[in-house]
Amino acid sequence: MEFLDLFFKAIKGTIDWTWRSIVFDVPWYTNYFWGLIVISIGVWLLEIAFPWRKEQSIFRKDFWLDAFYMFFNFFIFAIAISGFYKVLEALFLKLGLTMKSVSLVDISNLPQWGQLLIFFVLSDFVQWFTHVLLHRFRVLWRFHKVHHSVKEMGFAAHLRYHWMENILYKPLKVFAVMLLGGFEPEQAFIVHFVAIAIGHLNHANIKLTYGPLKYIFNNPVMHLYHHAYALPKNRAYGVNFGISLSLWDYIFKTNYIPEDSGTITLGYDGDQNMPKSFFKQVIYGFRKRD
Repeated sequence: MEFLDLFFKAIKGTIDWTWRSIVFDVPWYTNYFWGLIVISIGVWLLEIAFPWRKEQSIFRKDFWLDAFYMFFNFFIFAIAISGFYKVLEALFLKLGLTMKSVSLVDISNLPQWGQLLIFFVLSDFVQWFTHVLLHRFRVLWRFHKVHHSVKEMGFAAHLRYHWMENILYKPLKVFAVMLLGGFEPEQAFIVHFVAIAIGHLNHANIKLTYGPLKYIFNNPVMHLYHHAYALPKNRAYGVNFGISLSLWDYIFKTNYIPEDSGTITLGYDGDQNMPKSFFKQVIYGFRKRD
């Protein structure tokens, strides 16, 4: 009964927080609901004003499907899964495992900006590594195909991904935090919003490279080739896996940008088999077929 009670309390708490966010009853800097909307509209307006692929419609192919994915993955699924994470946390505590159990470094004495920077870089590396796994292992690739079924790139494609990816990403991100002694800064919202903005821009119909900073920050030109239908045979598992930072791809030699016209075909071999509806896509990965 204890775990069942925790399960439902966590779900209720997440629902309450989401509703309070919608009605502006939380501090603005923790209002991820309206923060997502403001960032999305801002990047969309940039797409409209400075389109890279000028022939692409403002309401591109699957625009509304991707918009639904944004809210599903950030809020609806978060509500559904919150109870399981709370129960899992309670089980770990009973086993004597806490956020400091595998701590490697203590960064609490660093200035706040330094703590945030380390938190951002470490989290991004964990996500880069997880992203490589999604491409490398067939069982994970089956779910990641949803993200790569995008045929016209736009900001909302950023959050078009199968909910099973959260099952892999979130625990590994929590593990990264545990390595920092359970570090959870009050200003973590900065990292959250920066990551959303960079991710939206990476998928947007805008031509940005950031000059010399392209070796540090991921960008739309680089990420477009991550979604390329045709890749060299020696890059069969994919290229440009960076989430916010591109430096991991340059360090581990997974970078690939042969040209920057923005007119390449997107998708993967066999993407015609991907269902068009959201509900069919979320069960597609559980079927053992390619």
